[in-house]
Amino acid sequence: MKWLPLLLLTTACNRPNPAAKPDFLTADIDTTVSPAQDFFAFANGGWIKRTPIPDAESGWGLGNLVEEEIYSRLRKVNEDASQAAGTAGASGAAGAITQKIGDFWYSGMDSADIEKQGLSPLKPGLDEIHAIGSKEDLTKVGADMHLKGIRVFFSDHVDQDDKNSAAMAFDLNQGGLGMPNRDYYFNTDARTTAVRKAYQQYLFETFEELGSDSITALKKCKAVFQLETRLAGASRRLADLRDPYKNYHKMDLAALKRLTPAFDWSVYFQRVGAISTLDSVIVGQPEFFAELNAQLGKTALEDWKDYLCFMLVYRSAPYLDSHSFGNYFAYMQTLSGVKIPKPRWKRVIDAEQQAIGEALGQLFVREYFSDTAKQRYSELIENIRAAFKDRIAKLSWMSDSTKQRAYSKLAKITKKVGYPDKWKDFSSLRIDRGSWVTNMEKAREWWYHYDLNKLGKPVDRSEWQMTPQTWNAYYNPNNNEIVMTAAGFTIPGMKDADLDDAFVYGYAGANWIGHEMTHGFDDQGRHTMRAAISRVGGRRQIRYSLRIGRS
Repeated sequence: MKWLPLLLLTTACNRPNPAAKPDFLTADIDTTVSPAQDFFAFANGGWIKRTPIPDAESGWGLGNLVEEEIYSRLRKVNEDASQAAGTAGASGAAGAITQKIGDFWYSGMDSADIEKQGLSPLKPGLDEIHAIGSKEDLTKVGADMHLKGIRVFFSDHVDQDDKNSAAMAFDLNQGGLGMPNRDYYFNTDARTTAVRKAYQQYLFETFEELGSDSITALKKCKAVFQLETRLAGASRRLADLRDPYKNYHKMDLAALKRLTPAFDWSVYFQRVGAISTLDSVIVGQPEFFAELNAQLGKTALEDWKDYLCFMLVYRSAPYLDSHSFGNYFAYMQTLSGVKIPKPRWKRVIDAEQQAIGEALGQLFVREYFSDTAKQRYSELIENIRAAFKDRIAKLSWMSDSTKQRAYSKLAKITKKVGYPDKWKDFSSLRIDRGSWVTNMEKAREWWYHYDLNKLGKPVDRSEWQMTPQTWNAYYNPNNNEIVMTAAGFTIPGMKDADLDDAFVYGYAGANWIGHEMTHGFDDQGRHTMRAAISRVGGRRQIRYSLRIGRS
């Protein structure tokens, strides 16, 4: 159970010396609940009852309290970088990390210029879509949108081969939907129906914003929604995506072309810059691509163009003017339950995390995570590893031969602590004080090419798939590694040097380190194939958090 770290943090995190205070654990107890019936509600009920969920959040708990501290630290890092980038000197020189961070922050915070720009930063992309005259043009524009991080038609990325972790592979999966997954197109419960209605309203409003009258906007809305619904019908349910074996279909390019003859993969791969030696891909869900192929033949070209126009605005809306963002947020509210948007400065930091998070991380750890702290948590991992081994030894239900295999795997778990020993090189990424959405597009394109460049090369097992300032951690089965970020050890209002060992072992040791180690032995980690990991902004990310959620 994870209630104890929650109690410790939510009641003691702002107290330099918790031991000198009254019993802070009892303050959170709800005596109206029997601990024998619901121990979680008994232990945490008091805190839950007196802690409202902020209007800008969908839930509230341990992670949010820490993330508020991290947000504040990142804001200072950004403001300092923006000031430095705007003055003469080496720290603000073009191409330097400080310059990129400072200028990205400036472009996102310049609300007056963003309002003045409106949809104009998207004009080149919209013009390209309007100029489509053939299926080959459709493929080219789709490829260009993938470069910008807008996954139309399907989802693709480069990652370790699930059946050969020493090699990189080009993965193709179902995707291209505006709503989160297929169930939103078909389920009939009240919440899903409300989301579906709000999404169709957003489609309609977007086409109006793009210049259509209400009758034409409604026609376009219906056509695009019907197209997505057909693609959703061929998409697998979330439960069916859990099995890594059933979602692994390696095929050569000839087989891929036979599966989808209406889509010119040669044009696509050339357009995105895939290396010429690419000879195979891994298709997750062949039936989806068969349906995509059918729709490429059946669906009118104008409907596909409308689909692309909508997707361009939709995926760009968080970084556009207040009208575009407002339409987007009205739909997103039905998904998250939040009442108001986050303040702009937090939204800029969230975008920056996706765009150039590891660059931001360099400045973050320089300020907030010392070499001493890195050493402390490295040693902590070894102590937790020893305790884990001792627990395995005492298991009565595990055979001796299985224990030996568990010992071996445990001993071979690689640890990554705090931040990478080798940072990614962002020197080729150009960030300036112009359009915020254009900076996002350039960053997404940088990430796409960064991943493509891995094809045909040995796997870089030193790479981090999460930024140092992310309050999180992960276990990667392909590399049998645990990754513990600098931010994961953050206690609001306190420096690491002020935390005693007992507190650190309860919070970081149990809640983070032990938790991630167990993933190497759970229902997915025990296989050689990797666990389900979502990609965000060029990184893998797994979220574990204890939150009060909106219903």
